[in-house]
Amino acid sequence: MALLLATAIGILVGCGLWLMLRARTFELVLGLALLGYGVNLFIFSMGRLRPDAAPFVEPGAAATLATHADPLPQALVLTAIVIGFAMTALLLAIALRARAETGSDHVDGEEPTRD
Repeated sequence: MALLLATAIGILVGCGLWLMLRARTFELVLGLALLGYGVNLFIFSMGRLRPDAAPFVEPGAAATLATHADPLPQALVLTAIVIGFAMTALLLAIALRARAETGSDHVDGEEPTRD
C-alpha cells in the first residue's frame, strides 16, 4: 500500500511540475492543482496508513497510537483542499480575464512567432 501511495504522489507531483512548465495558462492552473493534490496525499500519508484505525476516540477510552488515526494530517489536508479550491477558482478567473484582454492564453500574453 505504501509503494502504491508513493507512486501516486510521485506521478501527481511529476505531472503537475511538467504542466507548470508549459506556456499556456490553463495548463499552468491544471499543473498547480495536480501539484496540490500530490502534496495533500503526502501530508495525509504522514499520519501513518492504518486501514482499521478509528478516526476519533470515544470520551473516556484509552487512546494509543495503534488504536486511532492521527487527526492533525486530516485537518491539514481538509484545510488545504479548501484553500486549493479557492486558489484554483481565482487563477481561472485571472486566466479568463487575461485571455479576454490579450486574445491569447500564452503566459506572456502573445503568441510566439514562427520563423
